[in-house]
Amino acid sequence: MKKILFFALFVGLSHFASAQTSTPEEKGYQFTDIKTIATTPVKDQSSSGTCWSFSGNALLESELLRMGKGEVDLSEMWIVRHTYFNKAVKYVRMHGEVNFGGGGALHDVINVIREYGIVPEEVYPGLNYGSDMHKHAELDAVLLAYVKAVVSAPGRTLTTAWQDGVNGILDAYLGAVPEKFTYKGVEYTPKSYATTLGLNMDDYVSFTSFTHHPFYTQFALEIPDNWASGLFYNLPLEEFTTLLYDAVNQGYSIGWASDVSEPGFSYNKGLAVIPEADVQNMDDTEKAKWEKLTAKERAAALYKLEEPGKEKEITQELRQQAFDNYETTDDHGMQIVGIAKDQAGNNYYKVKNSWGTDQKYGGYFYASFPFVAYKTMNFMVHKDAVPKKLRAKLGIK
Repeated sequence: MKKILFFALFVGLSHFASAQTSTPEEKGYQFTDIKTIATTPVKDQSSSGTCWSFSGNALLESELLRMGKGEVDLSEMWIVRHTYFNKAVKYVRMHGEVNFGGGGALHDVINVIREYGIVPEEVYPGLNYGSDMHKHAELDAVLLAYVKAVVSAPGRTLTTAWQDGVNGILDAYLGAVPEKFTYKGVEYTPKSYATTLGLNMDDYVSFTSFTHHPFYTQFALEIPDNWASGLFYNLPLEEFTTLLYDAVNQGYSIGWASDVSEPGFSYNKGLAVIPEADVQNMDDTEKAKWEKLTAKERAAALYKLEEPGKEKEITQELRQQAFDNYETTDDHGMQIVGIAKDQAGNNYYKVKNSWGTDQKYGGYFYASFPFVAYKTMNFMVHKDAVPKKLRAKLGIK
């Protein structure tokens, strides 16, 4: 996974890309929400690689709000605990030849609820190790060492105890799994509680857009965290982005997996963009300065992110090239919850993150349409957001 690049070099270039004249009062990005979808409060995954669980649960919590079911706080660590066990089983069956770690995919949330049910956050907070924040470095290391030891057993003859060992580690760190629990005066099992929510896990479908597989088919996206070989419907970029926009515009939130290790991603500033120098609209003096800059100096000028400017035009080919070259990686899971514009009229998606609220927009940020078109790995949405004609073409019932 490539690292996020930060540039601090001052370049005497008045403005890298703006196609419009800005007054001093217009400096900085100013966003106006055009469409917003109801969400539950922003949470904090803290020092854990569990964004996929937080974003998947956030999607389902917004779905419950959309359906008029009220605000529900679902347990992320319930999802993580069961996913880790299933992942350990897969790792051993594959003789260790599969990714094993804290990461995952949005469909892991769906798979766990379908198989094991779900519980409220207060029933299973998953903080059984002396911390009030999620800190998984030790847990991740212990589990990895354990499953490596299992697959390296002499003669590959496994004992009947190794799965109990995995459960023992998970119980120690995250807590024992309750067979029954009482919530708001009612006794449930995890599966009976899931039933009361009225969510059908078969209603959630995932999409991607790459040319190394045929369009309008499903394939297992080749990313390390897709350990379960989950399938994604493959759409041409134009249909992919149109589906995403129309879904949000209709009031459906999106579970969004994206690359955020980009110099145009600035969480503290609350934005994600793919800037490009607008050389054609520079005057002769600006153009002359720009042409004399080194590549490093040009990058520093582009990624000051001081105000809206021109962004890169995203094509299917550009998107594929970035994926093939590891320039686009599966970094982070989030939730798209709205549409906004900046002061120059450029379009953005409003995104709910899981890094707490100590940030400019209280845990939300704005990702430009070009950024989303370029850096989205995949997204998940309720099937009712998919047009009937496209559903029929894809075989989605």
